[in-house]
Amino acid sequence: MTTITRFEQTTPPTRCNALNGSTAKVLMLGALCSAYIQGALTKLFDFDGAIQEMTHFGLLPAPLFAAGVIGFELVTSAMVITGFHRRAGALALAAFTLAATFIALQFWTMPAGPARSGATNALFEHLGLVAAFLLVAGMDASGETSKKPA
Repeated sequence: MTTITRFEQTTPPTRCNALNGSTAKVLMLGALCSAYIQGALTKLFDFDGAIQEMTHFGLLPAPLFAAGVIGFELVTSAMVITGFHRRAGALALAAFTLAATFIALQFWTMPAGPARSGATNALFEHLGLVAAFLLVAGMDASGETSKKPA
């Protein structure tokens, strides 16, 4: 017996079934988390650089913050990709991204010019990531992404 979810009852069939498979879902969630995985691995393999980055942003004690960020980014990314408490992982990454964005990209304090334009653009790109993680969390709460990949 097949159970039809609420989402399937209200959503017409899509023409691109390739986007509905569990492999595609894992790839898309992996792509969404890729910046956090890359950032964590970069910090892990250049821990002195990670400490300098934390110091630059006034996050002290820098070694503790660097280690915490590395662990946080890897664990929450794994949660989102694997489906293990996906909603919690997505909400945590959304909050982290929002906080980090306003710590690192204070474009309103910069003089007009290319650096300010770049920081402004980066801020809005990060807001897009926050929105994507909120969508993942919302879809997981409704049961759309809660099934673990095959």
